[in-house]
Amino acid sequence: MDVLEVSLWVAIAIVFYTYVGYGLVAWAWAKAIARKGKPTLLMGFEPEVTLVVPAYNEAFILEDKIENCLALSYPEDRLKIVFITDGSTDHTAEVLAAYPQIVHLHSPVRGGKAMAENRAMQYVDTPFVIFTDCNSFLNKEAVRELVKHYQNPEVGAVSGEKKVMALESAPGAGEGLYWKYESFLKRCDSDIYSLMGAAGELVSFRSSLFEPLEEDTILDDFVQSLRIVEKGFKVVYEPLAFASETPSTSIHEEMKRKVRICAGGWQSMFRLGGLLNPFHQPVVTFLYVSHRVLRWSLAPLMLAVLIPLSFALAWRGNGFGALLFGLQVLFYFMAWMGWQAESRGEKSKLLLLPLYFTIMNVAVFLGFFRFVRKSQPAAWEKASRAEAPAILVQQKDVSEVI
Repeated sequence: MDVLEVSLWVAIAIVFYTYVGYGLVAWAWAKAIARKGKPTLLMGFEPEVTLVVPAYNEAFILEDKIENCLALSYPEDRLKIVFITDGSTDHTAEVLAAYPQIVHLHSPVRGGKAMAENRAMQYVDTPFVIFTDCNSFLNKEAVRELVKHYQNPEVGAVSGEKKVMALESAPGAGEGLYWKYESFLKRCDSDIYSLMGAAGELVSFRSSLFEPLEEDTILDDFVQSLRIVEKGFKVVYEPLAFASETPSTSIHEEMKRKVRICAGGWQSMFRLGGLLNPFHQPVVTFLYVSHRVLRWSLAPLMLAVLIPLSFALAWRGNGFGALLFGLQVLFYFMAWMGWQAESRGEKSKLLLLPLYFTIMNVAVFLGFFRFVRKSQPAAWEKASRAEAPAILVQQKDVSEVI
């Protein structure tokens, strides 16, 4: 076996481990940990909590979000609700004025979500704080399910689950499939030791552990939660607290969203360098590299390298190389066909997996270039997403959500 063949098998091994192998390892490890049991959590734990909702020009859905927050099953005198609308230029203030029980923070300057959260924390005087996006709708028991874990002093943050409402579109179905697998990995990571980064749709922190983030932070909640892990605390994943939202309305908007996330992933890897030190927290390093770092760096590179490697072997008459090269050409051709079909408004379940997998990995390279050029703004670029009135989300059965 020469260098070319060895390189091919190394690339295959890295890709397989990243997307399949780690899931098997994490599942088996989590099963073994589960046999030891979990800490006992008492019923009726109801500490004071602040729920913070950053909202930028969200007036069209703001009233639904407010009603969703007010319908949460938690004592009113122990739940403080804060909306921060920095930079908004729509009629957000008029909508919030009708709800005097809600604290409204506003500055005409838009600094992005990280800066809004930093500023909101100046008004948080409760031991725990929850952040949720304005376009995400929470189940009634979300607050109670999140805060119950803080009875364990080792827990520094708790993340809820993101559910994507099923829509007849490639981004909708693709994002839903992705989050099914991602939720499985998150449950495993949490059971093994700690979640490897929280998503901003629904996440809570011990207020005392919150650190102001840099102004240009792209993935604010991801960085915040992993800095808490760096301090030696755990981030727990709680699927019984969930935030439901609609997916991107087009494959082009989904691509923009993925590129932004990947640019933030590269930024995060540089800012969380301490997690790469296996001598400090070996289990954390293993989970972090396996679940996050490989997916944002080496695995997409190996996918790209597999194309010329398999072609070179095929050129030499290697049967396996020829087969592998042919399968890759077919797979990426199907992805291209899926992109064209989705751009025309046509749907094809057969092309869904190759399309979504390909845009995820292409986005890593585009995100890297944005990170290097520092061209990815920290503030969200608002995309057109399907509206999801709170009444639909509150009444929607879990089986109807991807």
